[in-house]
Amino acid sequence: MEITTEMIKQLRGATNAPMLDCRKALQEADGDFNKAVDWLREKGMATAAKRSDRDASNGVVELYSHGGGRVGVMVEINCETDFVARNEQFRTLAHEIALQIAASSPKYITADQIPASEIEHEAEIARARAKEEGKPENVMPKIVDGRIEKFKDEVCLLRQPYIRDESISIEKLILQNVAAIGENVIVRRFQRWELGESTSQS
Repeated sequence: MEITTEMIKQLRGATNAPMLDCRKALQEADGDFNKAVDWLREKGMATAAKRSDRDASNGVVELYSHGGGRVGVMVEINCETDFVARNEQFRTLAHEIALQIAASSPKYITADQIPASEIEHEAEIARARAKEEGKPENVMPKIVDGRIEKFKDEVCLLRQPYIRDESISIEKLILQNVAAIGENVIVRRFQRWELGESTSQS
């Protein structure tokens, strides 16, 4: 396959590798852009592969406004390299997560961020409901546990069913992207605002 100057420029723009190395990578990959990127990374020529710190400190702050400005979301999604932060798949994932937050109003990223007092409060509600429904005492703990897990699924972003495909959780969606992108991806923090809501934090 003929390697054009345009292809070389495109690869250089994405990797910051020298022009000659980009040409060689495209020749080795028979013009396949993604394979050429991998070849450069394996050879340690791309900026992404040269980084010594492998922690997820790059990324994007995604802003999303929904319903004509009635709901606003700001979410920070981190990856390991600036190279991936500019990647279209990573940007799309960040946008999808912002959409999820707007639609499903999570309060936390993971279950271990939920205060113990909030879990206990939910357990009390679940116990009271189970009693009201006349459930026998011996199955009460199982019912309470089940309702606590359901509560966690509702309020934790990573445990929520993905709005576009409810057969997978947000955590699974991220893991699928990690496998494809080849880098660690972390939801660092988020904030969701709704027009007219109280500003006091629970």
